[in-house]
Parts: sequence; structure tokens; C-alpha cells
Amino acid sequence: MAENHPPRILIADDREQNRYILGRILQQAGYECEHASSGRQALERARTLPSLVILDVHLPDASGFDVCQQIKKDPQTAHIPVLQISASFVSGEDKAKSLEAGADSYLTHPIDGVVLVATVRSLLRLRTAETAARESAVEWQSTFDSLSEALALVNAQGKLARFNVAFAQLCGNDISCQPGGDASEVLRKLLGSDSPLHYVGNERYNSEFMVGTRTIRATADRVKGGAAEIGTILVLTDVTDTKLAEYAMRTAEKLAATGKLAHAIAHEINNPLEALVNLIYLASSAKRLDDVHQFLQQANNEVARISRITKQSLSFHRDTQFAVPLDVGTIVEEVVALYGKLAGARQVRLVYERSPTLSIYGFPGQLSQVFGNLVRNAAEAAPPGSEVHVRVRPAQRSGRDGTLVTIHDRGAGIPKSVREQMFDPFFTTKELKGSGLGLWVSKTLIMKHNGTIRYRTSTRDCGGGTTFQVFLPIDHLNQAALENPGI
Repeated sequence: MAENHPPRILIADDREQNRYILGRILQQAGYECEHASSGRQALERARTLPSLVILDVHLPDASGFDVCQQIKKDPQTAHIPVLQISASFVSGEDKAKSLEAGADSYLTHPIDGVVLVATVRSLLRLRTAETAARESAVEWQSTFDSLSEALALVNAQGKLARFNVAFAQLCGNDISCQPGGDASEVLRKLLGSDSPLHYVGNERYNSEFMVGTRTIRATADRVKGGAAEIGTILVLTDVTDTKLAEYAMRTAEKLAATGKLAHAIAHEINNPLEALVNLIYLASSAKRLDDVHQFLQQANNEVARISRITKQSLSFHRDTQFAVPLDVGTIVEEVVALYGKLAGARQVRLVYERSPTLSIYGFPGQLSQVFGNLVRNAAEAAPPGSEVHVRVRPAQRSGRDGTLVTIHDRGAGIPKSVREQMFDPFFTTKELKGSGLGLWVSKTLIMKHNGTIRYRTSTRDCGGGTTFQVFLPIDHLNQAALENPGI
């Protein structure tokens, strides 16, 4: 174990008697002392980094003021506390000159031993605190710079107070990024907007910006000291790879959903196809023209039915480029119609109830995918002979008007062991039959529409079942969704 040495004090005075007296007092207080009789010796021995320097103003080869100034100018010795002493320079102007030269304190002869020791201890405590603060600042800056996210602290005047290496790298050589620079100007050049610095409200600002081919997520949190706002912490994260990975997973789930939909379409389209074949045969063998016209008209109705089913299925993989006004009730009704036959094959009846609702802005294909996934899951969870209730009605959540879609089944309910993971990607209870992306994608798409998806479930033997609720507001579609509908 390393020994703890007492603080070492350098006493620089041209009078040997003064050096002896001061050294004696300090040694009795537990300090090690060494001596210098000139300014040159004081500067040389200061480079050995004593804990403190006691420096007489009057030295034979130099002014103590000049020696103090040189100690404080040298980066190697600048942190050493300097206590200046004098028997002749005792005026207020002398003290002021000493302090301006960099001295940390000033005493005049005769020096009381108690005052000397107390002053030395005070200066050493101050040095210890400053050293700890410097080390903490270095550790903090190292941690700050090691983060992959670009971080910047913007003060209350809108200036860059500090930033890490990642922030400087994100700015690159084309954007001037300097401490004290205008943060709004930097963000306008980097993101095309300085909105992260001008958001209203106490909640965290969170938005995404396209910078060339990259997607940058910006978050901003206000920093307050008491009631006063002292700045903003800005975090910029390159989420391009994450967005591409999420898009790939959503695409995979969309393809899987389309495959499952094909099975439902096969059930739905089989009857009109059979009827169409029979009607064409009857028309070709009919002897009366009126009968032929009647059979052909019925065949035309079946073709129209097949066309309608085909158009409905296309909405699952072909979407509008931008958000459009749409009726959620109509989308859900089409989904229920598509999955009615498939549910019937499982002896489950889909019951649809609809109340008039206001139009919302959104992407119909994405919402069809969400409701198709939820209706299909409910039909698969429901026991034979039961009903799945699907209801669309107007509602209000957190002061926002919108549409609420409720899907309820009387199945076994969701076990507690899986509830926390239900919306995680790749989590599935269907083994090889499920991709594990359905609910995760559904939640992502609903959040894109600034809506919410919630559920409640019960595993009781009597009265078990699960209810999913999807709320879609009539406005406030996520701006990033409007700008990047394919993401």
C-alpha cells in the first residue's frame, strides 16, 4: 500500500530567520518544508510541484510579485497555491498587486502562527477541491466524448456551451461548430430546421429529419436551475440503419400477412367462382333469350363480387403515397368481410357493429394490415361456437377526438408470462406458424398515425378473453409519417 506523505510546502524568503520560524510552525502542524532564498531557487523548486508556496515579496534577485506571476503562467505549476508574505509591503495596494499577479492569499509580518496554519490549510483544501473538480471534468468529458450519439449543451442565450466529438463529426468540415457559436444556425445547416430549440412545453422534444440519405433522430430536453431555464440538452442520433432494419421487418410481416390473407381470399372467392362457372354453363345451354340474359346478369354480379374482393386484397400491399382522408369504419368492415369465411371455417362468427365516425388522415393499406392482423388473431384465439365482436365508434382520448376500434374474443386469454413481450419483435407463441412481427408492426403503424393500441385480457375459466382497442385521432398525424410514408 502506498504511504500517505504530508503536504510539502516551499518557503521562499531571503531572510533565514523568517524561513526557520515559518518552517518550525508548519512542521509542528504536520507539514514537510523546504526552503529557497532567491527568486531563481523558488522557480526551480516550484517545478518539483510542492503542495503550496509561501513567497516573500522582497527577494534579492527578483520581485516576489514577478516570481508569483511566472509560477502562475507556467502550465506545469499554475495549479500550485501561492501565499505571499511581506514585512514592508503592507498597504492595500500591495495586497491588490499581489492578488492580481496570481497569489491566492496575502499575509503581513508579524504573522501569527495560528493564522498561518489556518491559511495554509484553507489553501490546501481549496487546491484539493480544484484538483477533484479538474479530474471530474476530465472524466466527464471523456465519458461525454465516448458516446456514439451526438450531444450538445445549448445555453439560455442559444449558444453552444459544449459538445462531444460525435457532434463535431456529424457537423463535419462544412459546418462551423465552435463553443459559443449560434446553435440555431448550426442546426439549420445540419438538419434544415432549428425546431428542437424552439419547442413549446415541458415534455421531451422528439422528431426525425432526413439529412441526405440519412435519418437523424433529434431529442431535446430543457435544463432548469430552480425555476429558471439555463439551457437545452440536444441529442442527435443517426438511426438510418435502425430504420432500414425496421422497414425490412415490417415488409416481411406485410408479406406474411398477405400470404395469410390469400388463404382467406381463397375461401371468400371460391363460392362466386363456382357460381360463375355454373351460370355460364346454364347460359350456354339455355334455349330462351330471356333466360340467357338472366344467367349472364347473375354471372356479372358474381364477377363484380370477385372484383370487389380483389380490390380489397390489393389494399394490403398497395398503399397511397401520402396520407389521405379515410373512414376507419369502412376499412374495418372490409377486413371483417374478408376474414368472415376463414373464421366461419373455425366455427367462429364475426359480429361487426359500426357507429358514424369522423374521417381521419392516414394510410389505408397500413390500417388494413393492422386490423387484419388483430381480427385474424382474435378469430384464431376464439373457441369454436363463439363470436368475435368488432366495434367501431367515435371516442375521445386525452382531449383528442377520434375513432375507437374494439376487437373482443372469448378465448383463453393471454398468459401473464408473455404479456410484457407481446409487442416485442420476433416474439411469438405460434412457433413456426408465426413471424413474431404482427403486433410489433401493428403498434409501429398505429404510433405512426399518432394513435394508441391497448389491450386487456383475462385467463379465468369463466369470462376469459382478450380485448384490443385501437384509437386513431382525427388529426395530428405524425409529421415524419407524412414526409416518409414508406418508412
